[in-house]
Amino acid sequence: MSQARLSPGVVPGRLTPEQMAANFVDVAPPLDRHEAHVAADRCYFCHDAPCITACPTSIDIPLFIRQIATGTPDAAAMTIFHANILGGMCARVCPTENLCEGACVRETAEGKPVQIGALQRYATDGLMAQEGHPFTRAEATGKRVAVVGAGPAGLSAAHRLAAKGHDVTIFEARPKPGGLNEYGIASYKAVDGFAQAEVDWLLGIGGITIKNDQALGRQITLETLQADYDAVFLGMGLGGVNALRATGEDRQHVTDAVSFIRDLRQATDLATLPVGRDVVVIGGGMTAVDAAVQAKLLGAENVTIVYRRGQDRMGASRHEQDHATASGVRLICNAAPVAIHGNGAVAEIEFCYTASGPDGLTMTEDRFRLKADQVFRAIGQTLDGTPETIMLEGGKIAVTGPGRTSIDGVWAGGDCTADGDDLTVTAVAQGRDAAEDIDAHLTGRPVSIPG
Repeated sequence: MSQARLSPGVVPGRLTPEQMAANFVDVAPPLDRHEAHVAADRCYFCHDAPCITACPTSIDIPLFIRQIATGTPDAAAMTIFHANILGGMCARVCPTENLCEGACVRETAEGKPVQIGALQRYATDGLMAQEGHPFTRAEATGKRVAVVGAGPAGLSAAHRLAAKGHDVTIFEARPKPGGLNEYGIASYKAVDGFAQAEVDWLLGIGGITIKNDQALGRQITLETLQADYDAVFLGMGLGGVNALRATGEDRQHVTDAVSFIRDLRQATDLATLPVGRDVVVIGGGMTAVDAAVQAKLLGAENVTIVYRRGQDRMGASRHEQDHATASGVRLICNAAPVAIHGNGAVAEIEFCYTASGPDGLTMTEDRFRLKADQVFRAIGQTLDGTPETIMLEGGKIAVTGPGRTSIDGVWAGGDCTADGDDLTVTAVAQGRDAAEDIDAHLTGRPVSIPG
Protein backbone atom coordinates (compact mmCIF):
# COMPACT_ATOMS: atom_id res chain seq x y z
CA MET A 1 0.00 0.00 0.00
CA SER A 2 1.41 3.38 -1.00
CA GLN A 3 2.20 6.07 1.55
CA ALA A 4 -0.27 8.38 -0.21
CA ARG A 5 -3.08 5.97 0.52
CA LEU A 6 -2.26 6.06 4.23
CA SER A 7 -2.42 9.86 4.32
CA PRO A 8 -5.20 11.25 6.52
CA GLY A 9 -7.69 13.83 5.38
CA VAL A 10 -8.84 14.78 1.91
CA VAL A 11 -5.80 14.45 -0.34
CA PRO A 12 -5.00 13.64 -3.98
CA GLY A 13 -2.99 10.67 -5.19
CA ARG A 14 -4.28 7.96 -2.87
CA LEU A 15 -3.59 5.41 -5.59
CA THR A 16 -0.83 5.03 -8.15
CA PRO A 17 -1.49 6.10 -11.76
CA GLU A 18 -1.58 2.44 -12.73
CA GLN A 19 -4.22 1.68 -10.11
CA MET A 20 -6.27 4.68 -11.21
CA ALA A 21 -6.17 3.60 -14.85
CA ALA A 22 -7.24 0.07 -13.95
CA ASN A 23 -10.12 1.34 -11.79
CA PHE A 24 -11.62 3.61 -14.43
CA VAL A 25 -11.76 1.26 -17.41
CA ASP A 26 -14.99 0.73 -19.33
CA VAL A 27 -17.44 -0.85 -16.87
CA ALA A 28 -19.24 -2.72 -19.68
CA PRO A 29 -16.84 -3.47 -22.56
CA PRO A 30 -18.40 -3.65 -26.04
CA LEU A 31 -19.50 -6.87 -27.69
CA ASP A 32 -17.48 -8.23 -30.59
CA ARG A 33 -19.19 -9.46 -33.78
CA HIS A 34 -19.57 -13.05 -32.58
CA GLU A 35 -20.89 -12.01 -29.15
CA ALA A 36 -23.38 -9.66 -30.80
CA HIS A 37 -24.75 -12.39 -33.04
CA VAL A 38 -25.08 -14.81 -30.13
CA ALA A 39 -26.91 -12.15 -28.09
CA ALA A 40 -29.17 -11.22 -31.02
CA ASP A 41 -30.16 -14.85 -31.56
CA ARG A 42 -31.83 -14.86 -28.13
CA CYS A 43 -34.45 -12.31 -29.19
CA TYR A 44 -37.96 -13.66 -29.83
CA PHE A 45 -38.71 -10.69 -32.16
CA CYS A 46 -42.05 -10.21 -30.44
CA HIS A 47 -44.80 -8.67 -32.58
CA ASP A 48 -46.14 -6.63 -29.66
CA ALA A 49 -42.74 -6.22 -28.07
CA PRO A 50 -42.96 -4.91 -24.49
CA CYS A 51 -39.38 -3.62 -24.79
CA ILE A 52 -40.52 -0.97 -27.28
CA THR A 53 -43.22 0.25 -24.92
CA ALA A 54 -40.70 0.41 -22.08
CA CYS A 55 -38.29 2.58 -24.09
CA PRO A 56 -39.00 6.32 -23.69
CA THR A 57 -37.79 6.90 -27.26
CA SER A 58 -39.82 3.94 -28.65
CA ILE A 59 -36.93 2.40 -30.59
CA ASP A 60 -38.07 -0.57 -32.67
CA ILE A 61 -35.89 -2.96 -30.69
CA PRO A 62 -36.89 -6.26 -32.32
CA LEU A 63 -36.22 -4.74 -35.75
CA PHE A 64 -32.72 -3.50 -34.93
CA ILE A 65 -31.82 -6.78 -33.25
CA ARG A 66 -33.02 -8.71 -36.31
CA GLN A 67 -30.90 -6.41 -38.48
CA ILE A 68 -27.86 -7.28 -36.36
CA ALA A 69 -28.70 -10.97 -36.54
CA THR A 70 -28.92 -10.80 -40.34
CA GLY A 71 -25.55 -9.08 -40.70
CA THR A 72 -26.69 -5.48 -41.29
CA PRO A 73 -25.58 -3.61 -38.14
CA ASP A 74 -25.46 -0.25 -39.95
CA ALA A 75 -29.17 -0.60 -40.76
CA ALA A 76 -29.72 -1.44 -37.10
CA ALA A 77 -27.93 1.75 -36.10
CA MET A 78 -30.14 3.81 -38.39
CA THR A 79 -33.24 2.21 -36.87
CA ILE A 80 -31.94 3.34 -33.47
CA PHE A 81 -30.85 6.83 -34.54
CA HIS A 82 -34.14 7.64 -36.26
CA ALA A 83 -35.78 7.31 -32.83
CA ASN A 84 -32.89 8.31 -30.56
CA ILE A 85 -30.03 10.35 -32.00
CA LEU A 86 -28.07 9.86 -28.76
CA GLY A 87 -28.50 6.09 -28.92
CA GLY A 88 -24.77 5.59 -28.40
CA MET A 89 -24.73 7.24 -24.99
CA CYS A 90 -28.08 5.76 -23.99
CA ALA A 91 -26.66 2.31 -24.73
CA ARG A 92 -24.05 3.06 -22.07
CA VAL A 93 -26.02 4.86 -19.35
CA CYS A 94 -29.67 3.82 -19.63
CA PRO A 95 -31.03 1.83 -16.68
CA THR A 96 -31.98 -0.93 -19.12
CA GLU A 97 -32.81 -3.26 -16.25
CA ASN A 98 -35.73 -0.94 -15.43
CA LEU A 99 -36.68 -0.18 -19.03
CA CYS A 100 -36.29 -2.36 -22.14
CA GLU A 101 -34.45 -5.30 -20.59
CA GLY A 102 -36.70 -5.25 -17.56
CA ALA A 103 -39.70 -5.69 -19.87
CA CYS A 104 -38.02 -8.33 -22.04
CA VAL A 105 -39.97 -11.59 -22.39
CA ARG A 106 -36.73 -13.49 -21.75
CA GLU A 107 -36.41 -11.69 -18.42
CA THR A 108 -39.93 -12.72 -17.48
CA ALA A 109 -39.44 -16.32 -18.54
CA GLU A 110 -35.82 -16.97 -17.58
CA GLY A 111 -34.56 -14.09 -15.47
CA LYS A 112 -32.00 -13.29 -18.17
CA PRO A 113 -33.06 -10.67 -20.72
CA VAL A 114 -31.67 -10.11 -24.19
CA GLN A 115 -28.66 -7.79 -23.93
CA ILE A 116 -30.49 -4.90 -25.59
CA GLY A 117 -28.21 -2.15 -24.31
CA ALA A 118 -25.03 -3.96 -25.38
CA LEU A 119 -26.51 -4.71 -28.80
CA GLN A 120 -27.51 -1.08 -29.22
CA ARG A 121 -23.95 -0.03 -28.43
CA TYR A 122 -22.58 -2.58 -30.92
CA ALA A 123 -24.69 -1.14 -33.73
CA THR A 124 -24.31 2.56 -32.96
CA ASP A 125 -20.57 2.45 -32.27
CA GLY A 126 -20.00 0.74 -35.59
CA LEU A 127 -21.83 3.37 -37.62
CA MET A 128 -20.42 6.32 -35.67
CA ALA A 129 -16.88 5.09 -36.36
CA GLN A 130 -17.42 5.56 -40.10
CA GLU A 131 -16.70 8.81 -41.92
CA GLY A 132 -19.48 11.29 -42.49
CA HIS A 133 -22.87 11.72 -40.89
CA PRO A 134 -25.67 9.33 -41.90
CA PHE A 135 -28.38 12.03 -41.95
CA THR A 136 -28.74 14.83 -44.49
CA ARG A 137 -30.60 18.08 -44.06
CA ALA A 138 -33.84 18.84 -45.81
CA GLU A 139 -34.12 21.94 -47.98
CA ALA A 140 -33.55 25.10 -45.95
CA THR A 141 -36.73 26.60 -44.53
CA GLY A 142 -35.27 29.99 -43.66
CA LYS A 143 -36.51 29.56 -40.09
CA ARG A 144 -34.21 30.09 -37.11
CA VAL A 145 -34.60 28.29 -33.77
CA ALA A 146 -32.78 29.04 -30.50
CA VAL A 147 -32.03 26.13 -28.19
CA VAL A 148 -30.98 26.88 -24.61
CA GLY A 149 -28.80 24.09 -23.26
CA ALA A 150 -26.52 21.63 -25.07
CA GLY A 151 -27.53 18.63 -22.98
CA PRO A 152 -29.44 15.56 -24.20
CA ALA A 153 -32.76 17.40 -24.66
CA GLY A 154 -31.22 20.38 -26.44
CA LEU A 155 -28.98 18.29 -28.69
CA SER A 156 -31.84 15.98 -29.60
CA ALA A 157 -34.09 18.91 -30.47
CA ALA A 158 -31.33 20.67 -32.41
CA HIS A 159 -30.50 17.64 -34.55
CA ARG A 160 -34.12 16.97 -35.46
CA LEU A 161 -34.73 20.65 -36.30
CA ALA A 162 -31.55 20.83 -38.39
CA ALA A 163 -32.56 17.67 -40.25
CA LYS A 164 -35.80 19.40 -41.20
CA GLY A 165 -33.95 22.36 -42.70
CA HIS A 166 -34.06 24.90 -39.88
CA ASP A 167 -31.01 26.84 -38.72
CA VAL A 168 -30.33 26.15 -35.05
CA THR A 169 -28.23 28.05 -32.53
CA ILE A 170 -27.56 26.36 -29.18
CA PHE A 171 -26.73 28.58 -26.21
CA GLU A 172 -24.80 26.60 -23.58
CA ALA A 173 -23.89 27.98 -20.14
CA ARG A 174 -20.80 25.80 -19.72
CA PRO A 175 -17.50 25.79 -21.64
CA LYS A 176 -18.34 22.48 -23.34
CA PRO A 177 -21.54 20.97 -24.76
CA GLY A 178 -23.00 17.68 -23.60
CA GLY A 179 -24.82 18.59 -20.40
CA LEU A 180 -25.47 15.59 -18.17
CA ASN A 181 -23.59 13.28 -20.54
CA GLU A 182 -20.43 15.37 -20.32
CA TYR A 183 -20.55 16.59 -16.73
CA GLY A 184 -22.90 14.38 -14.75
CA ILE A 185 -22.28 10.65 -15.21
CA ALA A 186 -19.62 8.32 -13.88
CA SER A 187 -16.42 8.31 -15.92
CA TYR A 188 -16.32 4.53 -16.19
CA LYS A 189 -19.66 4.51 -18.03
CA ALA A 190 -18.44 6.60 -20.99
CA VAL A 191 -14.68 6.31 -21.40
CA ASP A 192 -12.28 7.79 -23.96
CA GLY A 193 -14.12 11.10 -24.29
CA PHE A 194 -17.20 9.49 -25.81
CA ALA A 195 -19.57 12.30 -24.74
CA GLN A 196 -17.70 14.92 -26.78
CA ALA A 197 -17.13 12.52 -29.67
CA GLU A 198 -20.88 11.95 -29.81
CA VAL A 199 -21.57 15.69 -29.86
CA ASP A 200 -19.06 16.19 -32.68
CA TRP A 201 -20.68 13.37 -34.63
CA LEU A 202 -24.17 14.78 -34.08
CA LEU A 203 -23.08 18.22 -35.32
CA GLY A 204 -21.96 16.60 -38.57
CA ILE A 205 -25.45 17.06 -39.94
CA GLY A 206 -24.74 20.79 -40.31
CA GLY A 207 -26.98 23.75 -39.61
CA ILE A 208 -26.22 23.80 -35.86
CA THR A 209 -24.09 26.45 -34.16
CA ILE A 210 -23.11 26.19 -30.49
CA LYS A 211 -22.31 29.28 -28.42
CA ASN A 212 -20.71 28.36 -25.09
CA ASP A 213 -20.62 30.38 -21.84
CA GLN A 214 -24.10 31.73 -22.57
CA ALA A 215 -26.40 31.31 -19.57
CA LEU A 216 -30.07 32.20 -19.58
CA GLY A 217 -30.68 35.15 -17.29
CA ARG A 218 -27.10 36.34 -17.53
CA GLN A 219 -25.57 36.58 -21.02
CA ILE A 220 -28.91 35.95 -22.77
CA THR A 221 -32.56 36.55 -21.98
CA LEU A 222 -35.70 34.79 -23.14
CA GLU A 223 -37.10 38.07 -24.44
CA THR A 224 -34.07 38.62 -26.68
CA LEU A 225 -34.23 35.09 -28.02
CA GLN A 226 -37.94 35.45 -28.79
CA ALA A 227 -37.23 38.64 -30.70
CA ASP A 228 -34.33 37.18 -32.71
CA TYR A 229 -35.60 33.68 -33.46
CA ASP A 230 -38.75 32.07 -34.85
CA ALA A 231 -38.99 29.61 -31.95
CA VAL A 232 -37.19 28.86 -28.68
CA PHE A 233 -36.55 25.51 -26.98
CA LEU A 234 -35.48 25.46 -23.33
CA GLY A 235 -33.41 22.43 -22.32
CA MET A 236 -30.98 23.83 -19.76
CA GLY A 237 -31.42 21.14 -17.14
CA LEU A 238 -31.13 21.91 -13.44
CA GLY A 239 -28.39 24.19 -12.18
CA GLY A 240 -29.06 24.43 -8.45
CA VAL A 241 -28.39 21.84 -5.73
CA ASN A 242 -30.61 21.18 -2.71
CA ALA A 243 -29.17 21.84 0.73
CA LEU A 244 -29.11 19.28 3.56
CA ARG A 245 -30.61 21.72 6.04
CA ALA A 246 -28.48 20.17 8.75
CA THR A 247 -26.44 22.01 11.35
CA GLY A 248 -22.81 22.40 10.29
CA GLU A 249 -23.45 21.99 6.58
CA ASP A 250 -21.01 24.82 5.86
CA ARG A 251 -18.01 22.93 7.24
CA GLN A 252 -15.02 22.28 5.01
CA HIS A 253 -15.15 19.22 2.70
CA VAL A 254 -18.95 19.18 2.63
CA THR A 255 -19.93 19.70 -1.00
CA ASP A 256 -22.40 18.54 -3.61
CA ALA A 257 -21.93 15.29 -5.50
CA VAL A 258 -22.69 16.98 -8.82
CA SER A 259 -19.57 19.17 -8.51
CA PHE A 260 -17.45 16.17 -7.52
CA ILE A 261 -18.58 14.18 -10.57
CA ARG A 262 -18.12 17.21 -12.83
CA ASP A 263 -14.56 17.80 -11.61
CA LEU A 264 -13.74 14.13 -12.01
CA ARG A 265 -15.17 14.05 -15.54
CA GLN A 266 -13.12 17.07 -16.58
CA ALA A 267 -9.86 16.06 -14.89
CA THR A 268 -6.95 15.23 -17.19
CA ASP A 269 -5.12 13.51 -14.32
CA LEU A 270 -7.21 11.61 -11.78
CA ALA A 271 -4.29 11.56 -9.37
CA THR A 272 -4.79 15.30 -8.80
CA LEU A 273 -8.31 14.84 -7.42
CA PRO A 274 -8.50 15.00 -3.61
CA VAL A 275 -10.57 12.34 -1.87
CA GLY A 276 -11.02 11.45 1.80
CA ARG A 277 -10.39 8.22 3.64
CA ASP A 278 -13.91 8.16 5.10
CA VAL A 279 -16.46 9.41 2.58
CA VAL A 280 -20.20 9.71 3.18
CA VAL A 281 -22.69 10.34 0.37
CA ILE A 282 -26.16 11.47 1.34
CA GLY A 283 -28.88 10.54 -1.15
CA GLY A 284 -30.32 7.56 -2.97
CA GLY A 285 -30.28 8.31 -6.68
CA MET A 286 -27.93 7.62 -9.55
CA THR A 287 -25.82 10.65 -8.68
CA ALA A 288 -25.26 9.30 -5.17
CA VAL A 289 -24.15 5.94 -6.52
CA ASP A 290 -21.88 7.49 -9.16
CA ALA A 291 -20.22 9.72 -6.56
CA ALA A 292 -19.81 6.92 -4.03
CA VAL A 293 -18.37 4.37 -6.44
CA GLN A 294 -15.95 6.87 -7.94
CA ALA A 295 -14.78 7.97 -4.51
CA LYS A 296 -13.97 4.33 -3.83
CA LEU A 297 -12.17 4.02 -7.16
CA LEU A 298 -10.08 7.09 -6.31
CA GLY A 299 -8.81 5.35 -3.17
CA ALA A 300 -11.24 6.22 -0.37
CA GLU A 301 -11.04 3.45 2.22
CA ASN A 302 -14.57 3.68 3.61
CA VAL A 303 -17.49 4.93 1.53
CA THR A 304 -21.06 4.94 2.79
CA ILE A 305 -24.30 5.97 1.10
CA VAL A 306 -26.97 7.06 3.57
CA TYR A 307 -30.55 7.35 2.37
CA ARG A 308 -33.53 8.59 4.37
CA ARG A 309 -36.03 6.00 3.12
CA GLY A 310 -36.00 2.24 2.57
CA GLN A 311 -33.75 0.66 -0.04
CA ASP A 312 -36.74 -0.13 -2.25
CA ARG A 313 -37.42 3.62 -2.51
CA MET A 314 -33.95 4.54 -3.78
CA GLY A 315 -33.90 6.34 -7.11
CA ALA A 316 -30.89 4.35 -8.25
CA SER A 317 -31.80 1.08 -9.92
CA ARG A 318 -31.17 -2.19 -8.13
CA HIS A 319 -28.45 -2.92 -10.68
CA GLU A 320 -26.69 0.32 -9.70
CA GLN A 321 -27.14 -0.42 -6.01
CA ASP A 322 -25.60 -3.85 -6.47
CA HIS A 323 -22.75 -2.31 -8.45
CA ALA A 324 -22.09 0.05 -5.55
CA THR A 325 -22.01 -2.67 -2.92
CA ALA A 326 -19.85 -4.88 -5.17
CA SER A 327 -17.43 -1.94 -5.38
CA GLY A 328 -17.16 -1.83 -1.60
CA VAL A 329 -19.72 0.89 -0.85
CA ARG A 330 -21.89 0.41 2.24
CA LEU A 331 -25.60 1.30 2.12
CA ILE A 332 -27.45 2.61 5.17
CA CYS A 333 -31.16 3.26 4.69
CA ASN A 334 -33.90 4.86 6.80
CA ALA A 335 -31.54 7.50 8.19
CA ALA A 336 -31.41 11.28 7.78
CA PRO A 337 -28.63 13.78 8.62
CA VAL A 338 -29.13 15.88 11.73
CA ALA A 339 -25.80 17.63 12.23
CA ILE A 340 -22.29 17.76 10.82
CA HIS A 341 -19.61 17.90 13.49
CA GLY A 342 -16.00 18.99 13.32
CA ASN A 343 -13.58 21.83 14.01
CA GLY A 344 -13.62 23.74 10.74
CA ALA A 345 -13.62 20.61 8.59
CA VAL A 346 -16.10 17.77 8.86
CA ALA A 347 -15.11 14.95 11.23
CA GLU A 348 -18.43 13.18 11.91
CA ILE A 349 -22.02 13.21 10.75
CA GLU A 350 -24.87 12.66 13.14
CA PHE A 351 -27.92 10.83 11.77
CA CYS A 352 -31.29 9.87 13.14
CA TYR A 353 -33.22 6.82 12.06
CA THR A 354 -36.44 7.54 10.22
CA ALA A 355 -39.81 5.82 10.16
CA SER A 356 -42.59 5.84 7.57
CA GLY A 357 -46.12 6.29 8.82
CA PRO A 358 -49.53 7.64 7.82
CA ASP A 359 -48.18 11.18 8.09
CA GLY A 360 -45.17 10.45 5.90
CA LEU A 361 -41.53 10.22 6.93
CA THR A 362 -40.76 11.04 10.57
CA MET A 363 -37.47 11.56 12.39
CA THR A 364 -36.97 9.39 15.46
CA GLU A 365 -34.85 10.07 18.54
CA ASP A 366 -32.67 7.04 17.76
CA ARG A 367 -29.35 8.48 16.59
CA PHE A 368 -25.88 7.39 15.47
CA ARG A 369 -22.71 8.97 14.11
CA LEU A 370 -20.43 8.15 11.19
CA LYS A 371 -16.80 9.14 10.91
CA ALA A 372 -16.35 11.31 7.82
CA ASP A 373 -13.66 13.56 6.40
CA GLN A 374 -15.56 14.21 3.16
CA VAL A 375 -19.32 14.49 2.57
CA PHE A 376 -21.21 14.70 -0.70
CA ARG A 377 -24.80 15.92 -0.98
CA ALA A 378 -26.81 14.06 -3.62
CA ILE A 379 -30.36 14.98 -2.66
CA GLY A 380 -31.62 16.50 -5.88
CA GLN A 381 -31.23 19.63 -7.96
CA THR A 382 -33.29 22.75 -8.54
CA LEU A 383 -34.08 25.01 -11.47
CA ASP A 384 -32.04 28.21 -11.80
CA GLY A 385 -32.44 31.28 -13.97
CA THR A 386 -35.99 30.69 -15.19
CA PRO A 387 -37.81 33.78 -16.52
CA GLU A 388 -40.53 34.98 -14.17
CA THR A 389 -43.01 35.05 -17.06
CA ILE A 390 -43.02 31.29 -17.56
CA MET A 391 -45.43 29.05 -15.63
CA LEU A 392 -43.90 26.53 -13.23
CA GLU A 393 -45.14 23.28 -11.74
CA GLY A 394 -43.44 21.86 -8.68
CA GLY A 395 -40.51 24.24 -9.15
CA LYS A 396 -39.94 23.22 -12.78
CA ILE A 397 -41.25 24.47 -16.12
CA ALA A 398 -44.83 23.39 -16.74
CA VAL A 399 -45.40 21.84 -20.17
CA THR A 400 -48.33 20.40 -22.06
CA GLY A 401 -48.24 17.96 -24.94
CA PRO A 402 -44.88 17.88 -26.76
CA GLY A 403 -43.11 20.44 -24.60
CA ARG A 404 -45.33 23.48 -25.01
CA THR A 405 -44.82 26.04 -22.25
CA SER A 406 -47.19 28.77 -21.09
CA ILE A 407 -45.50 31.19 -23.52
CA ASP A 408 -46.38 31.03 -27.22
CA GLY A 409 -43.38 30.13 -29.35
CA VAL A 410 -41.43 28.67 -26.42
CA TRP A 411 -41.00 24.94 -25.85
CA ALA A 412 -39.09 23.03 -23.15
CA GLY A 413 -37.87 19.53 -22.39
CA GLY A 414 -35.57 17.49 -20.19
CA ASP A 415 -34.86 17.86 -16.50
CA CYS A 416 -35.88 21.53 -16.38
CA THR A 417 -39.49 20.53 -16.97
CA ALA A 418 -42.04 19.01 -14.65
CA ASP A 419 -42.03 15.92 -16.90
CA GLY A 420 -38.26 15.39 -16.60
CA ASP A 421 -36.96 12.38 -14.68
CA ASP A 422 -33.16 12.65 -14.64
CA LEU A 423 -32.68 10.17 -17.49
CA THR A 424 -30.77 10.89 -20.69
CA VAL A 425 -33.19 8.79 -22.74
CA THR A 426 -36.26 10.68 -21.47
CA ALA A 427 -34.61 14.02 -22.21
CA VAL A 428 -33.80 12.84 -25.74
CA ALA A 429 -37.42 11.82 -26.32
CA GLN A 430 -38.73 15.14 -25.03
CA GLY A 431 -36.31 17.15 -27.16
CA ARG A 432 -37.20 15.12 -30.24
CA ASP A 433 -40.96 15.43 -29.72
CA ALA A 434 -40.75 19.17 -29.04
CA ALA A 435 -38.71 19.61 -32.23
CA GLU A 436 -41.42 17.85 -34.22
CA ASP A 437 -44.03 20.18 -32.73
CA ILE A 438 -41.86 23.23 -33.40
CA ASP A 439 -41.42 22.15 -37.02
CA ALA A 440 -45.17 21.63 -37.43
CA HIS A 441 -45.78 25.07 -35.92
CA LEU A 442 -43.27 26.76 -38.24
CA THR A 443 -44.08 24.94 -41.48
CA GLY A 444 -47.48 23.24 -41.14
CA ARG A 445 -45.89 19.84 -41.87
CA PRO A 446 -47.29 16.80 -40.05
CA VAL A 447 -45.58 15.56 -36.91
CA SER A 448 -43.45 12.41 -37.27
CA ILE A 449 -42.67 10.73 -33.95
CA PRO A 450 -41.69 7.05 -33.53
CA GLY A 451 -43.96 4.84 -31.48
